[in-house]
Amino acid sequence: MKGIVRHHGDTKGIDLGGGTERRILAYNDALMGVEVAFETGAEGAVHSHPHTQMSYVLSGSFRYAVEGEAVVLNPGDSIVVPGGLPHGTVCLEKGVLLDVFTPCREDFLG
Repeated sequence: MKGIVRHHGDTKGIDLGGGTERRILAYNDALMGVEVAFETGAEGAVHSHPHTQMSYVLSGSFRYAVEGEAVVLNPGDSIVVPGGLPHGTVCLEKGVLLDVFTPCREDFLG
């Protein structure tokens, strides 16, 4: 296999507190997949980073804000946030986001 494989059962979730859990999926220097589970009402606080981020809603419902402009995202919806823009989310219904970053979020690996 020339690709990078990470089996879900071999990875551990990281409790971020406040009803959120992060699980690092496959990654290399250029790209990283991250699964983030949220309880209803949990928040991903407004923040920014230099990485381009794509978020895809696997389940649940989220109010997602970029530079203060909010949109509700449901299963199958996605959003791309260019690096450097303030963004955050509030979970409206328990669910899971698939976040993809480019380049890799080295800060998540420490």
